Amino acid sequence: MVEYRYTDYFENEVLRRRQYLRKEWCVFVVENAEKVESQEQNRYRFWARIPELENRYLRVITLDDKVTIHNAFPDRSFKL
Repeated sequence: MVEYRYTDYFENEVLRRRQYLRKEWCVFVVENAEKVESQEQNRYRFWARIPELENRYLRVITLDDKVTIHNAFPDRSFKL
């Protein structure tokens, strides 16, 4: 089982600003992504639907190790 980590930015900024987010949703997205793509600065983007977010897509950004979660937010413009 993978042990996920979280950046200080995620813990102190993202969760403070988006209090509705749950860490378990972020882990779900990384493990069950419908789409994954690399991002500049050695990061990765993952998308998956979250039923508790009115079935919207959550975008999760990880560091290049794909286990350190750095950012997360509902992505209103995402289309498969």
